[in-house]
Amino acid sequence: MIGVDIHAGMLAEAKNKASHLQQEIAWIQDDCTELALDIESELIYSAGNSFQHFITNESQDLFLSSVFNHLKPEGIFIFDTRSPHKEELQTTGMKEFWKSYIDAETSNKVDVFTFSNYNSLTQVQNNITIRRHMSPGNEILKEIKTQINLRYSFPKEMERMLHENGFEIVNVYQDWEESPLTGESKQMIYICKKQQSGKKRK
Repeated sequence: MIGVDIHAGMLAEAKNKASHLQQEIAWIQDDCTELALDIESELIYSAGNSFQHFITNESQDLFLSSVFNHLKPEGIFIFDTRSPHKEELQTTGMKEFWKSYIDAETSNKVDVFTFSNYNSLTQVQNNITIRRHMSPGNEILKEIKTQINLRYSFPKEMERMLHENGFEIVNVYQDWEESPLTGESKQMIYICKKQQSGKKRK
């Protein structure tokens, strides 16, 4: 088994979570759009909506080509991505309170706010998360801001993209319990098979 991520921190977290499995796993830090391992697998999967981090058409195609090149003939590729549901794309353009929690190290309350903005031309949503660490007297001790961009792809767009990159869609579900996809689904889980006629892609 091989695990790949471009970020060392994510690999460390994955390694920690998998430590109890007693499973031999090779952890590789690499860019999945440029992956060139000398292996072919019967199964490749990508979870956690990671597909949304490929925010351009080019990066999506490069990622799918990389997966294609590392699959055996008729190998299976499974991945999930958030559906472009109206509630996912609806943004107010204002900072909104999300939740509060207690920091495990300091025992101080942390208030979490979010701000998101969706660009319908690029299909990319910019998400900003603000974490305010509060004192017992409710004063702001520090504020940490993080930002992430996520690409939303529509079902028909996914069909064309996967076909052009050498994949046959076997099934699409709205959750990991294999519930059928509907117009109200907020997630899409694709089960794909490498087409027999496919050739190694650049």
